[in-house]
Amino acid sequence: MSKRDYYDILGVDKGASKDEIKKAYRKLARKYHPDVSEEENASDKFKEAKEAYEVLSDDQKRAQYDQFGHDGPQSQFGGGGFGGQDFGGFGDIFDMFFGGGGRRDPNAPRQGNDLQYTMVLEFEEAIFGKETDIHIPREETCETCSGSGAKPGTQPETCQHCQGSGQLNVEQNTPFGRVVNKRVCHHCNGTGKDIKDKCTTCQGNGKVKKQKKIHISIPAGIDDGQQIRVAGQGEPGINGGPSGDLYVVVQVKQHEFYQRDGDHIFCEMPLTYTQAALGDEIEVPTVHGKVKLKIPAGTQTGKTFRLKSKGAPNVRGYGHGDQHVRMRVITPTNLSERQKELLREFNDLGGNEPLDEHEDSFFSRVKRAFKGE
Repeated sequence: MSKRDYYDILGVDKGASKDEIKKAYRKLARKYHPDVSEEENASDKFKEAKEAYEVLSDDQKRAQYDQFGHDGPQSQFGGGGFGGQDFGGFGDIFDMFFGGGGRRDPNAPRQGNDLQYTMVLEFEEAIFGKETDIHIPREETCETCSGSGAKPGTQPETCQHCQGSGQLNVEQNTPFGRVVNKRVCHHCNGTGKDIKDKCTTCQGNGKVKKQKKIHISIPAGIDDGQQIRVAGQGEPGINGGPSGDLYVVVQVKQHEFYQRDGDHIFCEMPLTYTQAALGDEIEVPTVHGKVKLKIPAGTQTGKTFRLKSKGAPNVRGYGHGDQHVRMRVITPTNLSERQKELLREFNDLGGNEPLDEHEDSFFSRVKRAFKGE
């Protein structure tokens, strides 16, 4: 029975990189490993994937396979079985199933954790930006012991159990024989150090909780839900590693008059019957100050006017949005007798035509289009 193509077995292209081949193999190994898979013929599929990986992960073997296929001088590939010393990358598989992830040097420098802070802004503060200081609780290096965790005048000693490596060798019986894995030393918690006299300030931790004052620049035009990254203001690094980052998440309060959609601002202005019928020039408030707006005669409720560049500034500096002003004609109340008399006269002269419902509906659709509905 002819063998399947190694590339097809791993599900990769012939031009796949070593990383892609390794990733595909690990995926199949997780799926078909005899100790975890209940699929039929899982063991055979596992051996098949291992054989394909042994060939394609070796440059010389892969070149011979690409030239001659299964019948060339590389035909001995995969003949070593599981009893040999070369497991063809099985260290990674042992890590998956037997906890070998502890092989990473616990004393190596590592970046500190990121922090998140929620800041609530007024509507205008989000429009124009601001400079402010915040106070956040975070871990700082203990000043008493300079981060060593040991009482001043003393020094941490090398852990005698792991000899300072932070790891212990653990032997396990596996289907492939007796395997030695590395685990985090539980005596020193992976630090490789034994602190006899702990610092009384940090209790041997090397870090203390403090309120940190940080200056924040809020850019003009920031919107609700956006965040600001402040590099290096997260938790301090471990073993001399870099600090994490601080992410300031912005929440913007709603405004009683303005509504915002991206860089555009929307508002509604009242008009009297007279202003709507005869036209007028009115003042409209914007976040940039008052502006005059000419209202043409016959303006109906729902009519929307655009004030160019009177919206919010783009947070990336790409100009300003617009302000859209929707008109609303107000029905008068508490009319005097003279006003009522004039309205009756107006009605008698033919001024009692109803509002064009189609026109009103049109302007409503325009407003929804501006809002992206």
